[in-house]
Amino acid sequence: INKDPGGWTKTNYVTDWKDFHFIPGTLKALKILKENGIKVIVASNQGGVNKGLYTKEELDKVNSLMLKEIAKAGGIIEEVFYCIHRDEDNCDCRKPKPGMLESAAKKYGIDPKTTYFIGDASKDITAGKRMGCTTILVLSGKSSRKDIENWEDKPDRVFANLLDAVKFLI
Repeated sequence: INKDPGGWTKTNYVTDWKDFHFIPGTLKALKILKENGIKVIVASNQGGVNKGLYTKEELDKVNSLMLKEIAKAGGIIEEVFYCIHRDEDNCDCRKPKPGMLESAAKKYGIDPKTTYFIGDASKDITAGKRMGCTTILVLSGKSSRKDIENWEDKPDRVFANLLDAVKFLI
């Protein structure tokens, strides 16, 4: 959805709205999904909160502004689930563990076997596989085709970005 902040922001996290940049085509993709009655739910690791790099309130503010911009462009995200734990906290919700996906599935009555899980990193693909979803890797973020060679869990499909993935889904 947004440009990965690694390497160009002070903390390698989006801690302020000024550092949030939609990936080209994302707003159009979300609008297409809404127009076709496909619900979108986001599951995001946000360990920077427990690392003390930003507050939960700052995270909520960025998410709120993101949702408003998406709505202005004609799209919708039903809900944003996020894990504020660090890797070493060993929680059940931090991807690649499927805890956030399980929570979303329970709340929204989602059947993982008929669901696509789209992400830009190996943790996303592993979480989706653990849930039984069909997985799609988008190459507009953290990962490249070359990276996939070393992953234990391989995506079912690979697309350049979210818009290309949505065109395939529709």
